[in-house]
Amino acid sequence: MTTAINFQKAKYTQSAPSIRECPPEDGIEVAFAGRSNAGKSSAINTLTNNHKLARVSKTPGRTRLINFFELSDTQRLVDLPGYGYAKVSREQKELWQRHLSEYLRERRCLKGLILLMDIRHPLQEFDTTMLNWATESNMPVHILLTKADKLSRGHAGSALMAVKKELKNANLSELVSAQTFSSLKNTGLDDLKAKLQTWLAPTDEIDPTETASPKAE
Repeated sequence: MTTAINFQKAKYTQSAPSIRECPPEDGIEVAFAGRSNAGKSSAINTLTNNHKLARVSKTPGRTRLINFFELSDTQRLVDLPGYGYAKVSREQKELWQRHLSEYLRERRCLKGLILLMDIRHPLQEFDTTMLNWATESNMPVHILLTKADKLSRGHAGSALMAVKKELKNANLSELVSAQTFSSLKNTGLDDLKAKLQTWLAPTDEIDPTETASPKAE
């Protein structure tokens, strides 16, 4: 039986500008990534029930560091720099992209990636780049289609099905799963917790019956 994780115990520990400044690779990490303004910080705050844990900026792309949040001595959540249309130089954007790529490809304790996309604008160029970086390393990815409250339930379901179809057509459906999510209304929160529980569980605690992806909403 897997020990339930209390996500409300999450606490900020440190920030790092690149993989070289990251903490030692002890335990297990799951990272959150997404385009600027995709709702990444809001999702982390909703997950941990702490609306001050991850800074929610009114200016897209302000998160420029790799931020670490400890759940236990061996379990961490990681908030990766927002990517996309931040008002910075091309050189700065290229530097961020290099750090993201290095982290996803080289961080051995990283067990999964939560990739957030605005449900109204999914699978943009940077999203596809992140998917490619992760899947090239056989890294499982779980897509959160955020801001689902902006659409009707029917339209949100259609958007989810369209994303799943694109993943299948790209032969990514074995490594990549997807669900709808709303920080405002807590839509999909239980599914997100179930996915994280599976990824963050110590190897000797994993129940084979719990490895299936949670049912997407």
